[in-house]
Amino acid sequence: MKLFNKERRLKYIGFNDAWFVVIWIIILSFVTYYLFNRSLVRYSFWEAVVNWGISFFFSVFNWFVMRFNFIFLRKKFPGVDEVGKRALFLFILIVISVTSIDFIGGMLLAYAFDYNYYFSERYRVLLPIIIISIMVMAIYEAIYFYLQLKKSIREEEQAKQVVVLAQLDALRNQAQPHFFFNSLNTLRDIIDQNSKEDAKKFVDKLSDVYRFILDAGDANVIPLRDELKFARAYIHIQKERFGPNLKLNWQLPETILDKMIVPMSLQLLLENAIKHNVISRSKPLTINITVQGDYLVVHNKMQSKSTQLPSTKLGLKNIEKRHSLISDKRPKIENNGKEFTVAIPLLTSSEIKA
Repeated sequence: MKLFNKERRLKYIGFNDAWFVVIWIIILSFVTYYLFNRSLVRYSFWEAVVNWGISFFFSVFNWFVMRFNFIFLRKKFPGVDEVGKRALFLFILIVISVTSIDFIGGMLLAYAFDYNYYFSERYRVLLPIIIISIMVMAIYEAIYFYLQLKKSIREEEQAKQVVVLAQLDALRNQAQPHFFFNSLNTLRDIIDQNSKEDAKKFVDKLSDVYRFILDAGDANVIPLRDELKFARAYIHIQKERFGPNLKLNWQLPETILDKMIVPMSLQLLLENAIKHNVISRSKPLTINITVQGDYLVVHNKMQSKSTQLPSTKLGLKNIEKRHSLISDKRPKIENNGKEFTVAIPLLTSSEIKA
């Protein structure tokens, strides 16, 4: 029957109850044997075996009838809000099933062994069997609800993860136009101040940088060594414009290069430093990139421009939001009016949520 195959068991019962059935039928058969015989040692060995066999038969029949009723009601009233209705009908069916099976089985045994069956003498011992049956079905119900709760929590976590991934995609797509916007501003300055050849070189280098962005794809984190390649390619572009007036002080040990970092985060910090500070022969800008603990630190003295380029205000916010979605560690930002410092987390796989 289709209700007894494994797929249906998992659907309506919630777990593969084969082991549960075997163990509890054996227990129920011994309980039934004791209740009807008032002793475990009253008869000779073979008489006891026969009597236990009869109890076992009744237990098997009772169990599968109750189990069928449970599955039927699970199909009929599947909702969580219908648990009361399901429990009421299950109780009624258990009472009817246990009583009917005992009556029919008792009559058959009375006919086979030539003795009189009196229901009035048996109803007292049927009550404990009914109570045990209700307890067993309650266990079924409890296991089912526990598994459904776990499933619900798992589905909720998966739904949250989908939302997080969608948010990360949006932020990643936000960071790329931000970089493109600032690159166009830089290209405009080069066209105004430098030769046509310098502008061509800038565009060529810019295409290399965008190749990296495409290669990074949909990654939420990348190894620091890959981010450094991207950042250095970006700085190479800026060197075309600022020459020796832009200085980078890299102090990064080899041991941290395999740590993970949010893509384009270092580049965004370097971009902000270049964009918002004066860089000239009289005021060269030095940007220090160091490691403090589990953080990559970008630090520079503030040399604010008298006229600022238009700003999207997205750089730092983008970095903060992306970190909040993938890790419990957050960037640290310090601005005392003279120096600007941002520390971004270097992550391990165990610290990454998404």
